Amino acid sequence: MDTSEEENTLARSKLHRFNWKKLFEPKTISKLMRGFLSVVLFILGAILSVLLLANTWSLIWLIVETHQISSNEILGHIVTWFLYFEFLALVAKYYQSGLHFPLRYFIYIGITAIIRLIILYHDDPMETLIYSISILVLLVALYIANTKLLKRE
Repeated sequence: MDTSEEENTLARSKLHRFNWKKLFEPKTISKLMRGFLSVVLFILGAILSVLLLANTWSLIWLIVETHQISSNEILGHIVTWFLYFEFLALVAKYYQSGLHFPLRYFIYIGITAIIRLIILYHDDPMETLIYSISILVLLVALYIANTKLLKRE
């Protein structure tokens, strides 16, 4: 038997020894999904970083040329910048906290997004009131999430 035949035989025997049932166990599938999620979140973090830099440049340009833009629009761009920043912080916290998302970061993002809506679309008083009530609900949820009952960190 020459070397290539021995290698082929060895490769076939390793293939037969591979435990295919173990591949479809919930624990293995969970590890594969976490790995996939980590890769996708890393790519998302890179994309968000590029968008944050582009938004920063756009914001600097808006502040320099404030002649044609309202202060509400500038505030809207600033809050959008904070949204990008919070999403990046959420991705970073995912890796720091043992591959899970803390609930409070989603609440922060929700509050910031609603504040952005109020800043940009405050013409209808009823909508502004509904947005304000939704911020209050999110603040109550944040308080509950930070109590000892739900706090995991």
